[in-house]
Amino acid sequence: MQLTKHHGLGNDFLVALPEALPADAPAMAQAMCHRTRGVGADGLILGLPGDPVSGTDVTMVLFNADGSRAEMSGNGIRCLAQAYVLQGGRGRARGGLELRIGTDAGVRTVQVDPAHDPAAIQARVDMGPVSAGPGPESIGYPDGLRCATADVGNPHLVIQVPDARGVDAALDGAELSRRAGGVNVEFISPHADGRGIDLRVWERGVGATEACGTGACAAAQAAHNWGLVGSVVAVSMPGGDVVVELGDTAVLVGPAVFIATVDCG
Repeated sequence: MQLTKHHGLGNDFLVALPEALPADAPAMAQAMCHRTRGVGADGLILGLPGDPVSGTDVTMVLFNADGSRAEMSGNGIRCLAQAYVLQGGRGRARGGLELRIGTDAGVRTVQVDPAHDPAAIQARVDMGPVSAGPGPESIGYPDGLRCATADVGNPHLVIQVPDARGVDAALDGAELSRRAGGVNVEFISPHADGRGIDLRVWERGVGATEACGTGACAAAQAAHNWGLVGSVVAVSMPGGDVVVELGDTAVLVGPAVFIATVDCG
């Protein structure tokens, strides 16, 4: 099986476009994503054929580095879109290339900006609505900190802290995720200009990552609900910045970069 490796702001994925889901896909993800004994990645994405009934071009099946299956990834879906286009896939031409991608969280639309090099694309992803999750009090959130839960097709806990850049997400996020029964955890703090937030994230099944697309959407919506930002939010993460446009749905705008082709034999 041939794989390509991509990243969205340092959140990296191995992508393959097989005709069917391999029976050993979870074990494959664990082996291939291992940082020292495999190729190394935060997750493995399998782009299966699209569904003519729902009108999708390709179907995303995502496994985290630990082999668990994830419903959705905002960075990963941009990487899949890039891999699909680079391997000759075609979508709808509407001011660029528009792809309909099936996910475990529903159908998502990705628009690829044609002005960019195919090896380093910019894409807009309609991530669907950001809805509320279970009340934070039900998962034992830290006393004295403002928190909210959110669902972007996958579960999130967003916590406002004085300075997100100083948070050890690998330590604090892991504990909170465990207490909450396995959710993604975002620590945020607002920018002084009211236009953006700093974000540090713990992703279930992976750990602390350089960026998280669904987390950026969940965090932007929480910050907007708290009156910290407007409806267009710059989200700054260790890997770089994305923009989240909030409305009936959240639109995530960010890059995907092709790294290499991996021939698994």
